[in-house]
Amino acid sequence: MASSTSHPLIPLSLLLALLFLSNADPTTTCYTSILSFGDSIADTGNFLNYTNWGPEARLPYGETYFHHPTGRFSDGRIIIDFIAQAIGVPLVPPYLAGPGDHGFRRGANFAVGGATALENDYFRARGLNVRWTEYSLGTQIEWFKQLLPSLCSSDSECQGLFSSSLFFMGEIGGNDYNEPLIQGRTVDEIRTFVPDVISVISSTLKVLIELGAKTLVVPGNFAIGCVPLYLMLFQSPASEYYDPQTGCIKWLNEFSEYHNRLLLDELDKLRHLYPNATIIYADYYKALLSIYRSPREFGFEKPFDACCGGGGPNNCAIQCGDPGFTVCSDPSKYVSWDGSHLTEAAYRAIALGLLQGSYTTPSMSRACPHIEQYAANLRNASSRPPVQTYSAVL
Repeated sequence: MASSTSHPLIPLSLLLALLFLSNADPTTTCYTSILSFGDSIADTGNFLNYTNWGPEARLPYGETYFHHPTGRFSDGRIIIDFIAQAIGVPLVPPYLAGPGDHGFRRGANFAVGGATALENDYFRARGLNVRWTEYSLGTQIEWFKQLLPSLCSSDSECQGLFSSSLFFMGEIGGNDYNEPLIQGRTVDEIRTFVPDVISVISSTLKVLIELGAKTLVVPGNFAIGCVPLYLMLFQSPASEYYDPQTGCIKWLNEFSEYHNRLLLDELDKLRHLYPNATIIYADYYKALLSIYRSPREFGFEKPFDACCGGGGPNNCAIQCGDPGFTVCSDPSKYVSWDGSHLTEAAYRAIALGLLQGSYTTPSMSRACPHIEQYAANLRNASSRPPVQTYSAVL
């Protein structure tokens, strides 16, 4: 699963794979559309269209695959992009960019960088300084409802569209905890937020299912104790503070595990309530942890350093895009792109694990018999166009 070396010429095998992906026959695929909600892990450009500022609006963001910034919080593609390419649908367009020439019938992304599951008033009531977007999960579901009349005009048409659509719910919830942690709130206090976060995710899933969604992928939270920014902010001289197998901060990962346990319990309840819907848990936690346990098996040489940033023990004391930042020469050797988000190479490894069934419960093959072919598509298209490096210090 190591990243392959870029070549000046695109091999014939890659051209054939890309041709297949761009002209997939709808009769040989389970899904003709992807509808996505969440935060920066899933955002394909909504934050950029909302603000039109920030480092995500400039290179080196987007340098690896797109060769220009797209609003993705990475050097290239993210998980939802790889899933789209594997199943043969267009890359999911951001809702705030508008419908373009082809509308949103082949997919729409409502995820926004910085989005929370809970409304901002929830945090204000607890004395937190709200510095993130107002576009919570509740806002995103309202956008989806507003879009519905343009997607389908009758119940039967909507049922047909949604039965062949893959719904991605997240990742969402991470930002509900990130800012409180950074603002110095105790983990015991933040644990009290978790049931409320899970409740909002659950109620949103209910809305989608009752509107006709049949297949829903619900990711858990990442192993945040492995995130370079947190490793820098919460560093300790005590060796027992860290997991000896991975080097990640134990108490932070235990918090992620708590969120994921509550989410799993809630998904079990929803499966009993909606037996005709397939609700798939995507274990982002274990997928990322597997990389940190054996980084070189995945081709990573710098698992705990940010590729883009500068200074500090994890190269993220200076944020990517801020004055004085630097960029590594080969992002495919890094797990972390900017200290908070992953590189394209890491996202690809996770997407492949999801399609192969290693990190989905139930396996995605239960909902779609073509999953093995999708995973093969992703493996075959692993070579990337030549990378435009961006190594200047700004």
